[in-house]
Amino acid sequence: MSDSLDYNGHEHELEPQFGLPEPLPASERILWQASPQWRGVALRVFHVRKLALYFALILALRGVLLVSDGTAVGDAVIDLLWLAPVPLFALAILASLAWMTSRTTVYTLTDKRLVMRIGIVLTLTFNLPLRTLRNADLRLERDGSGDIAVLLPASDHIGYLNLWPHARPWRMKHPEPMLRSVPDAAAVARLLVEAWSAATGAAATGSAATPVAAQAAAAPRRTSASHVGTADAVPAH
Repeated sequence: MSDSLDYNGHEHELEPQFGLPEPLPASERILWQASPQWRGVALRVFHVRKLALYFALILALRGVLLVSDGTAVGDAVIDLLWLAPVPLFALAILASLAWMTSRTTVYTLTDKRLVMRIGIVLTLTFNLPLRTLRNADLRLERDGSGDIAVLLPASDHIGYLNLWPHARPWRMKHPEPMLRSVPDAAAVARLLVEAWSAATGAAATGSAATPVAAQAAAAPRRTSASHVGTADAVPAH
């Protein structure tokens, strides 16, 4: 199962296997592989829409103040047109960062681990064995995409800045890796829970016991960070 994988730039052409730091052993197989949707990254990581509204309000307020001070409407419009390129340039930079984040990121789920290949300038790869994962949380969006955060054992720690933007927001003390804006997130979450159960031999608890896809159908816009499985029975490694 593979989504949104149409790019393998020169910086990754020497990968022994796409999205992975080494070839998988014969006993391991890929269940799913995808990259983040860049529009979702732009909206929910870099908050492009919110910033666009903010800049629009600032420009509108300036226009109102100019006119109220006696400036002609035409002159006020010209003044705003001179200022508009600044916020537009800032938004373009953020949109470009979202696009590059999508193009350089690959998430891979196998029947034994979750692999995150991330990084625009410096590529980092994180191997997260399924048997060590303690919990998974799903946040669905209206378009079916979503974010999936996984909780690592207390003994395992990945720096927040090493993960960002593929980290659950504001979890600084114990950062949680997060798959950002993955397509068909409900199905991916379900697959992750099933793979974890198969890898550990334990049954997932919480809402993972019911079809995760049903959550997407019931959500008009998004679900909150819904609990899709725990690994409380798994000792920390």
